[in-house]
Amino acid sequence: MNTKNFMSGEQLLAHWQGHRKVTRRTIEAFPEQELYQFSIGGMRPFSEMVIELLNIGGQALKMIVENSTDKNGGEEIQPTTKLEILAAWDEQTDVINSYFVSLSEERFQETFNLYGEYNFPIYQNILYFIDNEIHHRAQGFVYLRALGIAPPFFWEL
Repeated sequence: MNTKNFMSGEQLLAHWQGHRKVTRRTIEAFPEQELYQFSIGGMRPFSEMVIELLNIGGQALKMIVENSTDKNGGEEIQPTTKLEILAAWDEQTDVINSYFVSLSEERFQETFNLYGEYNFPIYQNILYFIDNEIHHRAQGFVYLRALGIAPPFFWEL
């Protein structure tokens, strides 16, 4: 039986941050007004999806590293302009980088009850953060295409 890991924590972080770079370029592609107002089929504007991502990734990772279940432990991030969103995105990128290196790979298999609702191994919580971002970025891609704007290449992580 092979006991080597599929990927290291360092590789997982690089993968996550690669997706964050694509999402940042997606945010940059939006005109300010459409970022906050444009929607299709009753979906939220892309700004609301991004604000959700801003309030999950770094703050949830901090909760995991600190073994905290207090979902109110972090201040809610509520940027009101595109520049504020981008600045908050960069700040949360630093938070993720900072806390991720404090998370040992041995802990990835530990069950953690995130927000008192998501009782999964830590690696599954991290994959949820990434998958949720990809899901919302894909919605942003649809919005950009509907606006006649080519989204960034998703493979350029």
